[in-house]
Amino acid sequence: MPRKISVHVLPALFEPSDLAGGIAVVTDVLRATTTIAYALKNGARGIIPCKTIDEAVALRETGNASGKILLGGERGGEPISGFDLGNSPSEWSSEAVADRDVAFTTTNGTRALLRSVLADRVLTGAFANFGAVCDLLLTDSRPIHIVCAGTVGEVSTEDCLFAGAVVDRLASGDSSEGGAAVEELELCDAAQLVLSHWKSAADSPDGLFRAMKAGSGGRNLMRLGLEADIRTAATLDQVDLIPEYLPQSRRISPAN
Repeated sequence: MPRKISVHVLPALFEPSDLAGGIAVVTDVLRATTTIAYALKNGARGIIPCKTIDEAVALRETGNASGKILLGGERGGEPISGFDLGNSPSEWSSEAVADRDVAFTTTNGTRALLRSVLADRVLTGAFANFGAVCDLLLTDSRPIHIVCAGTVGEVSTEDCLFAGAVVDRLASGDSSEGGAAVEELELCDAAQLVLSHWKSAADSPDGLFRAMKAGSGGRNLMRLGLEADIRTAATLDQVDLIPEYLPQSRRISPAN
């Protein structure tokens, strides 16, 4: 049977139960899932996704005895008053996050992740850990759901580019571990659209960065003086791990 790949260009366009039995790859390239990848690379013990600021603050208060829980996140692209960290990958250095849990809330990404928890596995993906994510998907036969976080309820360029890149890699089977192409893929209409979007952006060496700058999320970061974050998010395969949300612990940790 062909392997089904569904791309959900906004979280509101699927019901959580639609993901049951499959693997969800949640992406918020600018910037939550990029930041998560770098945080775990730099030794964070776990990332606790929260829908609201109040929920994150409550987690810190309950964890004060251990002294381990930090607060990280943004609203409208800007750091949250009183939080330890914003949402720039560069802030989440090993000095800042090693051996720490971080309660993390963002405008789009953490909400998309928490809507996806009925999938068999919930991974987070970005261009930073693109190859690692694709290698895992090539070894699993379950249906794939790529969940794009979007930008405040609107479809986002960068998340669709990531989704298209994943579809392209799975179709080609170009794996760092020598995997083969999936014999037959069943692509929904959205998957076909994002594949075309990716191929047009990948035509030139700097095409991905320029396309990400031109989207609404990129323009917002440019307005905030955060062009470096776009460059970081547009750089492939800097992180060789796959963040996975584990419902038992409510944490995102490196997948086994």
